[in-house]
Amino acid sequence: MNWFHRHVCRSGRWRRRLKDELLPWALEGVELGDDVLEVGPGPGVTTDLLRGRTQQLTALEVDADAAASLEKRLDGSGVRVVHGDGAAMPFADSAFSGVVAFTMLHHVPSSALQDRLLTEARRVLRSGGVFAGFDGVDSFLFRLIHLGDMYTPVDPGTFGKRLAATGFAEVAIELGRARFRFQAVR
Repeated sequence: MNWFHRHVCRSGRWRRRLKDELLPWALEGVELGDDVLEVGPGPGVTTDLLRGRTQQLTALEVDADAAASLEKRLDGSGVRVVHGDGAAMPFADSAFSGVVAFTMLHHVPSSALQDRLLTEARRVLRSGGVFAGFDGVDSFLFRLIHLGDMYTPVDPGTFGKRLAATGFAEVAIELGRARFRFQAVR
């Protein structure tokens, strides 16, 4: 991530927006269960907010430095931090009651790898488990924030079909202000 993007993602303003607006919106009506996987937590702001929503939380982070920093910061919290790739998850089939991904899909380098991540999210979910989250909608401002970053925008108009193609059911996509949320069931 570029300097500006890192600064925004660690800011108190972003934390408050996640806590008060975005996370409640993304998880409205969602039962995550007792053992949740968060894919792509970055600095872990969403991880902090998820800790009280489940008994066991695992954070899977592809960036080695971010994973190490998050593991050090969350030491003793009960959160398990794993360095690994969402497109090749190092977990057993049906390991989690819920999987979440918050504003990270656009950082996956290609649509093909995004689809692989969706397949992996379904694989590690238990039957009846929910995959939920949100991401930004492509815009000039969103692209500007990501100058110099990996940026592969997700089209909310086709994302539901992509989830269904990987085997998810009960797929729901909803547009919000500059974002979309998704929910799908294994």
